[in-house]
Amino acid sequence: MAISEEKSKAMWLQIAVTYGYVTLWIGLSSTVIMYNKWVLSFSGFPYPVALTLWHMVFCSFLATVIVKLGYVEPIGMSRETYLRAIVPIGFLYAGTLWLGNAAYLYLSVSFIQMLKALMPVAVFGVGCIFGTEAYSPATLANMLVVSLGVAIASWGEINFVLVGVALQMLSIATESTRLTLVQILLQRRGLKLNPITTLYYLAPACAAFLLVPFALIEAPKMLADAELVIAPAIMISNAAAAFGLNMAVFLLIGKTSALTMNIGGVVKDWLLIALSWALFHSPVTAVNLGGYALAFAAVCWYNVQKLNAMRAAAEKTAPSSESTDEELASLMKDGKTRSPSVKRPAGTSAEHKRSPST
Repeated sequence: MAISEEKSKAMWLQIAVTYGYVTLWIGLSSTVIMYNKWVLSFSGFPYPVALTLWHMVFCSFLATVIVKLGYVEPIGMSRETYLRAIVPIGFLYAGTLWLGNAAYLYLSVSFIQMLKALMPVAVFGVGCIFGTEAYSPATLANMLVVSLGVAIASWGEINFVLVGVALQMLSIATESTRLTLVQILLQRRGLKLNPITTLYYLAPACAAFLLVPFALIEAPKMLADAELVIAPAIMISNAAAAFGLNMAVFLLIGKTSALTMNIGGVVKDWLLIALSWALFHSPVTAVNLGGYALAFAAVCWYNVQKLNAMRAAAEKTAPSSESTDEELASLMKDGKTRSPSVKRPAGTSAEHKRSPST
């Protein structure tokens, strides 16, 4: 009896800790997204490249200090691995953050969240090209339903701006390609990166790529902008929030799984739509919500099917097998305490999360 009570307490403790991580991530992710929108659209600093570059410089500095002080050990990475694995991912990550933040200048947060429902479609398409996803007519049909739902939501958008939609679509394209390359270049090389070492290696590469559009596009405009507002407290707190979000993303995945993160993603999407409407008075029409609901339902169905397939694969693998994937292990742990109706990461196992700074 005592053993049963102890197991019950341990289970509820695990559930409490898991949802504590989920709540932390939802809070930080929503804060960064809304904060970025406010900085770019309302604070007098309409420069997405500069803001994203500042985030990466700030994260690089903090990660380097932590590593150099000996709190975190860097992994042994050769020059060849860095150039072939980290640099391409850094390039795509820079594109994702820049383009995603630039979209906030034209579109509402709520509409951007609706457009992000296309991420599984993009990951599926890129994955089929690179061989990380298996093509099937049923999956293609599901992706078409997702696309139809987003198209309906776009049709009902009052403040539809083509430039903003194009920027967000490009951001989705770079992010889906990045996720696929993470799976191919990092996971297959067996690199184990924690939150600090990820930023230690990735953020400088990302910042280097952002320097080019900053120097060519935004720096001249900023120098000539007499109305430019740079508030140190706002910029530091905004970058600190982005750094905290990066930590929360990897903490959530490391302590639970990427699948658990995407359960929180379901709540976060609807929360951001509501916050955008309440704080920024972004109009949300019935057609918007109807189209997004259709896309959302199709994504959830796809994720449930994918989750069932992962569980079936995990059941065929002995728990003691050295080849058992860490994400599948987390999945089996999650499956003991959570409902199977979850939103699974479209693409990689441990990397698919939403873009930290967007």
